[in-house]
Amino acid sequence: MKNKYTYVWVSFVILVFGIIFIPRIVDRVKSGTVVERDRMSGLAFLEVNGEKRKVPDFSFFNQDSLLITNNDYKGKVYVVEFFFTTCPTICPLMNQNLVSIQNEFKEFEDFGVASFTINPEYDTPSVLKAYAEKYGIVNLDWHLLTGDMDAIYELANKGFYIYAKEQEDAPGGFEHSGMFALVDKNGFLRSRLDASNNPIIYYRGTVGEKEGQNEEGEKEQISILKEDIKKLLEEK
Repeated sequence: MKNKYTYVWVSFVILVFGIIFIPRIVDRVKSGTVVERDRMSGLAFLEVNGEKRKVPDFSFFNQDSLLITNNDYKGKVYVVEFFFTTCPTICPLMNQNLVSIQNEFKEFEDFGVASFTINPEYDTPSVLKAYAEKYGIVNLDWHLLTGDMDAIYELANKGFYIYAKEQEDAPGGFEHSGMFALVDKNGFLRSRLDASNNPIIYYRGTVGEKEGQNEEGEKEQISILKEDIKKLLEEK
């Protein structure tokens, strides 16, 4: 009799697991996003349809009017953002946080930043140069990049899946995400996993370490981004 009840209970547990968790797994497979964690760093590779997501090829001019491509970042760990110099809302916070990161890793020649403007018609190399000087951007591998608008938006929305859009009624005339992407030395997108073992994918760039969290209760992620940059710098 005891074995019978044990069998019924185990069957019930299996049934509940199937009802609750299998749809979630199916949805995750349908979305095409899975992860593979690196054993050494503990950071995940982001995968789509079984392939690790890599930074797409790009080619733009930086604040010194030099042509910069994704190949210039080979062998470097770097952070990616999309911004514009006349942004009246989140961009100043984002770049203050990136300057803090820059200063944290100033001794590392294999660390950089790629900042793509989403308003390239206004943000010419000379405008970006002045912006870099204003914010104290001194890392030689921090390139503020401008060029063809369609190419930049393609890179943002389809290359990195970081939202950017020209929007007339938005503050400054543009809408965009305040998230940072993290790229390893081989050009792969990486992130840590959350408590549920899912990739956080991007890092919140609009809340500072000292601030702790914003008015919406969103916690800062600059401190964990710094931790993860360090892990990637230690990878061979």
